[in-house]
Amino acid sequence: MSNQAIQAEQECRFQHSCGAIELLIEPIEKDLGDFSARRVLPSIERKMVGPWIFFDHMGPADFSPGRGIDVRPHPHVNLATVTYLFEGEILHRDSLGSLQCIRPGDINLMVAGHGIVHSERERPEVRRVAHRLHGLQLWLALPEKDEEIDPAFYHYPTKDIPDTLAGDVPVRVMMGAAYGVVSPVKTFAETLYVEAHLQPGQTLSVPDAEERAVYVAKGEVTARGTVIPEYSMAVFGQESGIILEAVRESRIAIIGGEALGERFVEWNFVSSRQERIEQAKQDWQSGAFPKVPGDDSEYIPLPE
Repeated sequence: MSNQAIQAEQECRFQHSCGAIELLIEPIEKDLGDFSARRVLPSIERKMVGPWIFFDHMGPADFSPGRGIDVRPHPHVNLATVTYLFEGEILHRDSLGSLQCIRPGDINLMVAGHGIVHSERERPEVRRVAHRLHGLQLWLALPEKDEEIDPAFYHYPTKDIPDTLAGDVPVRVMMGAAYGVVSPVKTFAETLYVEAHLQPGQTLSVPDAEERAVYVAKGEVTARGTVIPEYSMAVFGQESGIILEAVRESRIAIIGGEALGERFVEWNFVSSRQERIEQAKQDWQSGAFPKVPGDDSEYIPLPE
């Protein structure tokens, strides 16, 4: 998705905690037109967790016939986007010529590198009927040595994403390694992204990483007596042995990895260099970015 505002950092609600949890972030809903998203990262008090610098929970949004997702072409630099759906479908197009539907359980990884343009729409068959969209979109900052690599697009169907049991809890290891399995999804730095579905009373240990957080997409969990409510993210300290317990049926995403250092974020651009973002803004305004084949008649202008 495209960020609607030039400044990406959100005025979320925060609670400072003790013990295993350093910060509890409650996102504020952002109106994206026909649907809304809960934007957790970047925020004023916490810009990144490991290499993750953007975290949106889209929907769930119910669309009547004739309506749906219609994100016009927009640019990215020096980052990688990760799209994952719980329900619905998105049609991805980009300036490399990629044309790919993403469906629940798949992962779309788009590496912007020195610059890419993409759109996110829906097939006519989907828009013709009432439908729902629900999922997560995340951005990864790239290590400085990889910020200007050639753009690339990778699609991983659901059958290629490994799942296992952590005790009696079903987990999917989307990126990185955890619970004895390794995801095939390409990474550029040490990266952790896990999804789990817990029933009331079930427990799950949080994998160790330099930085870690858990987002509760559904339900409610606790960590060492601290409640992590639905639609909130708990950022953990570095101590090991953190156990999550489900208060009610819960769907969670655990993210993390190695810290990459300071990054600047404006609109859809992320970089270790502010001057690179200024250049990207000028390039978009001047039309220097490549076009999206099959979707080149409109675009999202740079916000004021």
